[in-house]
Amino acid sequence: MNFDVMMLPAVNATLNAIATLLLLWGFVLIRRKRWQEHRNVMMAAFIVSIVFLASYLTYHGLRGGVSTPFGGEGAIRIVYYVVLVTHVILAAVVPVLAILSISRGLSRRFDKHRRIARWTFPIWLYVSITGVLVYFMLYQWFPAHSLTGN
Repeated sequence: MNFDVMMLPAVNATLNAIATLLLLWGFVLIRRKRWQEHRNVMMAAFIVSIVFLASYLTYHGLRGGVSTPFGGEGAIRIVYYVVLVTHVILAAVVPVLAILSISRGLSRRFDKHRRIARWTFPIWLYVSITGVLVYFMLYQWFPAHSLTGN
């Protein structure tokens, strides 16, 4: 079986999409006061995010830090870079926020958990959604011509 490193961006986008769905499901569960299920789903979201991070680092490590050029032009280029920059900046804080939220929830400090989760949830959700969006913009909708053979 051959390993194609170029499959990893699609894998990463899929993991981000799964994390998005789990985060939304966890939000619904907590609103319905289904605490145990909420805990399990949020732990699953965290694990999926860890797998994503490992896959993302593997991809960039195997590519030697080479970045994939964006093929879009005009206004979409500005949109892409705004989404990308906000995604990257917020992605750097998600692990810290997620660990704080999870540790406070698991230690049953629900008042502190609730306070940090009000920040963690929307930021983590944004990062997961924009991760999928960046994938589609970079690899599906606006690939650089040099990569597609055009």
